[in-house]
Amino acid sequence: MKPPFLLIDAGNSRIKWALAEGPGVFSQQGAFSHADAPRGELMDFGAPPDWALLPRPDSAWISNVAGDAVLARIDALIEHHWPTLPRTTIRACERQCGVTNSYREPGRLGSDRWASLIGAHAAFPGEDVLIATFGTATTLEALKADGTFAGGLIAPGWTLMMRSLGEHTAQLPILAADSARELTEGACERQWFVTETSQAISAGSLLAQTGLVERAWHELSRAWHASVRLVIGGGAADEVAHALTVPFTRHDGLVLSGLALIAAQEAI
Repeated sequence: MKPPFLLIDAGNSRIKWALAEGPGVFSQQGAFSHADAPRGELMDFGAPPDWALLPRPDSAWISNVAGDAVLARIDALIEHHWPTLPRTTIRACERQCGVTNSYREPGRLGSDRWASLIGAHAAFPGEDVLIATFGTATTLEALKADGTFAGGLIAPGWTLMMRSLGEHTAQLPILAADSARELTEGACERQWFVTETSQAISAGSLLAQTGLVERAWHELSRAWHASVRLVIGGGAADEVAHALTVPFTRHDGLVLSGLALIAAQEAI
């Protein structure tokens, strides 16, 4: 490996980054959000990172699922700090870093999902894994112990569920994530069935998330006749975690970990 590498995970809600000294060894890392902008327009960043004091990376490795406008902004940000820095926007492929992609068209798998599979295979060697990521969308990935990606599920995320209800019904409010978090605090200690509309939306959407994950975990364990490790992460993982009734492992850095492994392999 030729450290350090700048790793960037650009999702629909925020961008995470890390400076990697080796696979799984991050000397510095952080996150920042997209500023509000109409869909299709060049988006700005709400609080872009100050990379001025960082050592110059050897190269940048990017997973981007937020669209071309965001990628253009990331490119400009990198160019501002380190002109001419080599950079690679990764794509899913048929086989990489011990993981085999079972998609009929491997390149159509999201780069974040692909990197997270690679990160999970390295983090939990020899284990069957179900990865649940709670972001704008909730994604589930079934990964066999031999590194075969067996397939996945995609559903609206917790916040998106709540917003959709408010936008498409006449009498229901649109809940922001912060207020919804307050409504679900201690929900397991009190009764889930509530007598206030905002709480009902928040709790109902939350249980929809947990129901999806728990059903998928049970079905996968039954189909594979094996113990499957459930690994969760993402922006809404805290809320979902306290409502889950099955065992799980928390890991919030699978995409960045996978990017580091890809960078190390490709840099050889």
